[in-house]
Amino acid sequence: MSETTSRIRYVGLDVHKETITIAVAEEAGRPEAWGTIANDPQAVRRLVRQLGQEGCRLKLAYEAGPAGYVVQRQLTQLGVECQVVAPSLIPKSTSGRRVKTDSRDAEQLARLLRSGDLVAIWVPDEGHEAFREVVRARFVAKKDLERHRHQLGKLLLRWGLRPPVSVTRWSKPYRRWLAELSHPLRDLQTVLDDYRSALWAAEERLAYLEKQMSEAARSRPQLALLVALQMFRGVGELSSATALAEVGDFRRFARAGAFMNFAGLTASEHSSGEKQQRGPITKTGNSNLRHVFMQAAHNARTSLSLELRLSSATTGRRPISSRWPPRLRNGCTIATGTWPDGSAVRRRWCRWPKELAGFVWAMGHRMSEPARQAA
Repeated sequence: MSETTSRIRYVGLDVHKETITIAVAEEAGRPEAWGTIANDPQAVRRLVRQLGQEGCRLKLAYEAGPAGYVVQRQLTQLGVECQVVAPSLIPKSTSGRRVKTDSRDAEQLARLLRSGDLVAIWVPDEGHEAFREVVRARFVAKKDLERHRHQLGKLLLRWGLRPPVSVTRWSKPYRRWLAELSHPLRDLQTVLDDYRSALWAAEERLAYLEKQMSEAARSRPQLALLVALQMFRGVGELSSATALAEVGDFRRFARAGAFMNFAGLTASEHSSGEKQQRGPITKTGNSNLRHVFMQAAHNARTSLSLELRLSSATTGRRPISSRWPPRLRNGCTIATGTWPDGSAVRRRWCRWPKELAGFVWAMGHRMSEPARQAA
């Protein structure tokens, strides 16, 4: 290979909705601002053609953000290597805090790309991204439903309207009472009708998205892994679908600890010298994944559907899932609801989801083997 064809040109992109600011770093020297182009496929194609002259091999990078993976997929189709990097893991310089421009951001990306200090994120294919969007839309719909419930509850509290004593909130009798509720003032009746209609619409939206998520999960190629994850106590269809959507391929985590870090379930630490001080979990990872692990670990129950899944399990999957419940019961009895007191509760509150994440990672690695996929 000649000297010209072996030269690498590092390009940092600051991607926005309408424009892309470019900075170029050669193999030696300071990065330089190249210019700004429109964020459209034709402009990106011209950029690759111009920067790829003289036989240079291009390496590009831009920060993950609201622009998604559109630019990365365009560049990949053009045969150019492009990384989407994690913004939270980009080294920050304290000297440039007072001056921030698109050109400086692009130059920093080009410099760090050349030095190898950028951490690339996993870019899913379009099919997996669509499945992940459905799962995340369900979480958004759930949050909206809770928001509408709180709004309506606070409205009734301000008016001094309370359900009968024996009626539990959001049960069927409570919904009947709420549907029959009225107010003598016309304006307040209008507000009540609006809040109720928004609540009913949010419930219909959530039910629709849960149905679509279930159908999308069952049509995924990793259906065997989806079923295998549900053999853990506390893990249902929502938890397994969320783990599959957010992780994609479990083999991209070489260790269980790396997967726990991705979920934000590892303890924070502030140690120096001989002093070791650990605090609460970092919560720096994937919030949806952390939420389902928390819910699964602390709402684990043995059900008939779980027993049916375990009875039909193959010998390759059963040992991993069967090791989770004894560790979960260590120190408390879930069935009777007896809990230890004090600091033991706080330690186990984060230890159980962390251990469950480790078992899920092990199951994901086992089921991701080519032989298991073929089976």
